[in-house]
Amino acid sequence: MNLTAWIVLAAAVVVAFVVGYLVGVARTRSTFNQLQGPEQGAVETTSAEGSSETASRPQRRAAIIYNPTKNEMDTLKSVATTVCRNEGWDEPLFIETTKDDPGTSMAHEAREKGAEVVIAAGGDGTVRAIAEALADTDVPMGIIPMGTGNLLARNLSIPLNRFEWAMRVALWGQDRVIDAARLRTSPDGEDTLFTVMAGIGYDATVMSNTSEDAKSRMGWWAYVRQGSRQLLGKPTEVRIQFDDGEEETRKIRSILGGNCGKVQGGIELIPGAVIDDGHLDVLTVTPRNVAEWVSVVTSIAGRSRKGMHADVTKCAAVKVRAEKELDVQVDGDVLGETDYLELSVLPNALTVRTPSPEQERHIRLDSLSLGMARRD
Repeated sequence: MNLTAWIVLAAAVVVAFVVGYLVGVARTRSTFNQLQGPEQGAVETTSAEGSSETASRPQRRAAIIYNPTKNEMDTLKSVATTVCRNEGWDEPLFIETTKDDPGTSMAHEAREKGAEVVIAAGGDGTVRAIAEALADTDVPMGIIPMGTGNLLARNLSIPLNRFEWAMRVALWGQDRVIDAARLRTSPDGEDTLFTVMAGIGYDATVMSNTSEDAKSRMGWWAYVRQGSRQLLGKPTEVRIQFDDGEEETRKIRSILGGNCGKVQGGIELIPGAVIDDGHLDVLTVTPRNVAEWVSVVTSIAGRSRKGMHADVTKCAAVKVRAEKELDVQVDGDVLGETDYLELSVLPNALTVRTPSPEQERHIRLDSLSLGMARRD
């Protein structure tokens, strides 16, 4: 294989790998496999905030909304119940999602039953559904990450690998008010709320064309394979308008609007995106061949907002009108095809429980000691 062929292959794998991370829907469970065992199920009997303090606190109640198909639910229920008991809270209210409703009506139910915090136990789709019910309310959302992407949790430094710490953060963490965003696929269409990213074009097409069978057999490598196959697709002409500015005509492969920018591996897919700045950061990708895809990857790796064949624009809203229908995705879920996409920020829309500085210190120390124990 000559040098050019190696460059083409490497670029295809790198770009498709990034897309696979972006969509956050690979079904691999390697992370959770590492979590199982005595470390995951064991819950300390003393509170991270101090057991003497929690003993005198009045009892409160948390609601945990979860997908019953998750294999880790027995462990989670045991850990969550123990943590609540040790922290002086009532036993948590567990509410199952359904196939038709990934959590929105369940979050309304939790509020009606007086839950002080509503906890999303799942991936980004579950988080998005619950956030839709809690937006513009005074009820905070906790997160116990149980997906593969877990992108909102990553961007808010919520522990990914310890149920008990995620639960403690949900109970006693620091409330952070963040932005959300809405999506429309027609000028008069219904709003769809999202918390992380929404996109039209290449990223959504890779997701749409990756079969369930391939995902079950190959995990996220199925997206790598599919992304490589579609790397050399034809750009689409679109008219794009940022805020109230003039429409611009561009030929794009993908447009991605981000409320935050970090994906797996600590990659800043959208450099400079801030989750509470009252703006969206819109990544426009315009490569025509493999060499230009390499430039896109280089720009992302270099955390550049203005690079060759990729740039990021900060705005409150963006409208996209395409010459043909393209696939669209929101927080990793494919919505179908559209020739119209409208994204807009919802400033200060959602309150999320995040680690306090003291909890972050305890989590770092705990992770360090756990890592040393595993090496031994």
